[in-house]
Amino acid sequence: MQPQVPLIESARRTITLERDAISDLIDRIDNTFVLACQLILDCRGRVVVTGMGKSGHIGNKLAATLASTGTPAFFVHPGEASHGDLGMITGDDVVIAISNSGNTEELLTILPLIKRKGAPLISMTGNTDSTLARQAAANLDISVSVEACPMNLAPTSSTTATLVMGDALAVALLEARGFSAEDFAYSHPGGTLGRRLLLRVSDLMHSGERLPRVSRSTLMGEALLEISRKGLGMTAIVDQEDRVIGIFTDGDLRRTLDQQLNIQTTPIGDVMTTGGRTVLPDILAAEALKVMEKNKINGLMVTDRDNHLVGALNMHDLLRAGVV
Repeated sequence: MQPQVPLIESARRTITLERDAISDLIDRIDNTFVLACQLILDCRGRVVVTGMGKSGHIGNKLAATLASTGTPAFFVHPGEASHGDLGMITGDDVVIAISNSGNTEELLTILPLIKRKGAPLISMTGNTDSTLARQAAANLDISVSVEACPMNLAPTSSTTATLVMGDALAVALLEARGFSAEDFAYSHPGGTLGRRLLLRVSDLMHSGERLPRVSRSTLMGEALLEISRKGLGMTAIVDQEDRVIGIFTDGDLRRTLDQQLNIQTTPIGDVMTTGGRTVLPDILAAEALKVMEKNKINGLMVTDRDNHLVGALNMHDLLRAGVV
């Protein structure tokens, strides 16, 4: 099927117009933006985001972004606020009201009640002379010269600008609070990033009876049985004090067989990889993954700081945990 030129032109025009709308926001990041940030940083309660229609959809996303980056926030529909949900707002909160026109009736209806509660108001409007903008302690200008919609009607460029301004606000607050990747992970324990930043080797490693270990004098045949019984594709070789002195893996076995050695008479100490890669149990599982990838190996022995064997970990463990 040949591409339709009008469709391509329309899509490119839309992206260009929305890109320009975003670029126009840069010069509007000024002292008013700083004031909005400060109001939120000083907030003893939560940030309450509200907006109608498409602005409400963007507001929902903004509230979620704020909440996941260190600023407790939730969304309240302005229509529902007039019928009981306004009780969710307290004087300790900060309200962010979003309206492209700045004169959305449902928002203007609840403005006096927000004022009465004493909650500071931040507005995001496309009309700096609107009622909402004038009533706000800080108004963030999200106006656009033209919507991407060819009829200049459907919210397109304006919602994109609002979304980006909201992200700018959330990220500025994140950095001001010193919000770290680990903080982010605690807000996302079920996500991939959370697992990568929260799970430690000790959470995943095999230990106790499941831990493969043999001595230096163990014959290869017996060592292979130990590898098979424990199912990790490797075994640690330890001294009398249970310190790791080497490792033997499935890969080592293939290389050993190429030498045509007798597995019934050859001690594992003669063919082991001396030392071997080990990690501490308290490091992040993601760091253990980096060690495996860097050294192109599929397993690691886990030792304490005195090199005593305490666990074992392989790539399958990381895969099951969602770290990979």
